[in-house]
Amino acid sequence: MQRKIRSYPRRRLYVVNALIAALVIIISVAVLETARIGVQISSFEIDATPVTHYTTGPGPMVVLAHGFAGSQQMMQGYALPLARAGYNVFAFEFMGHGRHSQPMSGDVSAIEGTTRLLVAQTQRVIDAVTNDNGKTVLIGHSMATDILVRAAAERDDIGPMVLISAFSQEITATKPLNLLLVSGAWEAGLRGFGLEAVQMITPDASEGETLSKDGITRRAVAAPFNEHVSVLQSRVARRETLIWLDGYFNRQSDVRILPTGWAILGLLGGLVALFYNMISFLPAREPVALPPSRLQMVITLGAPVLVAPLLAVPLKPSFLPVLVADYLMLHLLIFGVIQLGLLRFWRATLGRGPFGGLAMLLAFCAIFAFALDRYAANFMPTSERLWIIAIILLGTLPYMVADTVLSTQASLLRRACLRGGFLVSLAIAVFLDFEGLFFLIMIAPVLLLFYAVFGTIGRSAAAKSGPLPCGMALGFVLAWALGVSFPLFQP
Repeated sequence: MQRKIRSYPRRRLYVVNALIAALVIIISVAVLETARIGVQISSFEIDATPVTHYTTGPGPMVVLAHGFAGSQQMMQGYALPLARAGYNVFAFEFMGHGRHSQPMSGDVSAIEGTTRLLVAQTQRVIDAVTNDNGKTVLIGHSMATDILVRAAAERDDIGPMVLISAFSQEITATKPLNLLLVSGAWEAGLRGFGLEAVQMITPDASEGETLSKDGITRRAVAAPFNEHVSVLQSRVARRETLIWLDGYFNRQSDVRILPTGWAILGLLGGLVALFYNMISFLPAREPVALPPSRLQMVITLGAPVLVAPLLAVPLKPSFLPVLVADYLMLHLLIFGVIQLGLLRFWRATLGRGPFGGLAMLLAFCAIFAFALDRYAANFMPTSERLWIIAIILLGTLPYMVADTVLSTQASLLRRACLRGGFLVSLAIAVFLDFEGLFFLIMIAPVLLLFYAVFGTIGRSAAAKSGPLPCGMALGFVLAWALGVSFPLFQP
């Protein structure tokens, strides 16, 4: 009786937390949907290239291009306010990215290889969406900055350019003519490059100054408290962009730049908090037995860190049309199998139980994926990627089952060691074959996001329904995330 009485305050706390999370979700969605009010959004294709048109009526043409491993959705932070300000915005996806069905090809290390193909694709998009009523605006992020500069150099119908997190050796003292360079304040190298591009005009120029000389106009700004991805949602950066374009076209826009970046964080964080508290109402089960000694746990955590890269790197798998996905699948497979083998050797149980937590986990994953795809980044695979996800699942399934068994009852420090160990293992693989596995470095943010979001919910669900079913569900979600995140590539 006393135990039940004590549980009531805790249950009330879970209810209160869930209501707060629901309120945060509602407010966040309201902000994100308000950013779309009045904007007509339509989609079409140009030679298999997916294009989304954002408009509220006639106005200057703007072409938006995303960075490496990005998608159209990642550029919505710029597309929506510009459309509300009266610009006709066209966002497209590079080959191999997002929902583009055709893979990238060519030599990624040569200008005349992949870069030239992406420049040609950009030219086709510009030709298809622009008209003779004025200059076309080009806005790009990261990888796209170099592509856009090269595309603009071959045309005479390009007006102002806005390059976000830019780096391009094609930027010189004489081209482009009208250029705003935006970077995150925490992007030291790219921020420095933006200032160098302005100092090509005036050597003693500083950040925040607008310089004009011999028909060339440039400005470099840094968005406070932003890095390479969050700069796409920075209100400072987007306001600077709108002012820059209005100045060129002699327009005056009265558009409020909404805090969509915070709204995206609020929505996704609210979903995590909501489901975390809802899972707490499921009936508890007996904890899973883990290896009894500290030495056994150290071996279980540490052995695959070294063994996986030493076994996988020499094999050099290259059968999937996705950059480093085949190697990553093999690395995950070896890592997970070693851990599962050690767990079974030391008679640790994988755990079986009721499937309420599993059902709730899958529901959370579906809702989270829909929210992410609508507001932040592509998370829906094309048919060309489904078989790739199935292959990656061969590695993510054993890895996530082992990870879930080890992390369900683990302390925060042990979980950090568990996930950090896998990242160290990937780093060793990159060290052993830097040229072939360099792109593994870019998988780290995806894994960190996965651990923070799905790992948190999965651990809570596994405590109720057992690590085995929840680990299997997380393995599927990780395969899905990896399968849609990295570009399709065919040498």
